[in-house]
Amino acid sequence: MWRYLKRLVIGKPLKTMDEGGQALTKFKALALLSSDALSSVAYGTEQITTVLITLSAAALMYQLYVAALVLVLLFAITMSYRQIIRAYPSGGGAYVVASTNWGRPTGLVAGGSLLVDYMLTVAVSVTSGTEAITSAIPALANYQVLIAVLIVIAIMALNLRGMRESASFLT
Repeated sequence: MWRYLKRLVIGKPLKTMDEGGQALTKFKALALLSSDALSSVAYGTEQITTVLITLSAAALMYQLYVAALVLVLLFAITMSYRQIIRAYPSGGGAYVVASTNWGRPTGLVAGGSLLVDYMLTVAVSVTSGTEAITSAIPALANYQVLIAVLIVIAIMALNLRGMRESASFLT
């Protein structure tokens, strides 16, 4: 029974020979890999606005300054990614780049920072999605934590199936 349940959740295992051929189309790759950037832009801005509205309507003026800083940061990140792509054409994540240039301890800090970033992205995205669901269906307001946990479990199960299967689900 365990094998059947595992196969149902994770999917059919790949043969070692087939692992390298798991390419994504541009459309599927965009759907799968752009979610981090989209969530940062969409949900982050929403949360900033929520905090500023809580302070006062006059505090919304600071939203323009935050937007300007986000644009500067986005430009810097884009330029950095362009340089990394040129310097590491075979792929260079934060750990590889930091380890190569500044040593293994710095690489570990960079890798750990990405793990924290990914967890916070999931937390903010799921919280925002849960708030949207409960605002659309107020009767579910008492079940916000349960809804959030179920969404995280669904995301986890989807990711365990692999990139190609996840991308197929998202498109």
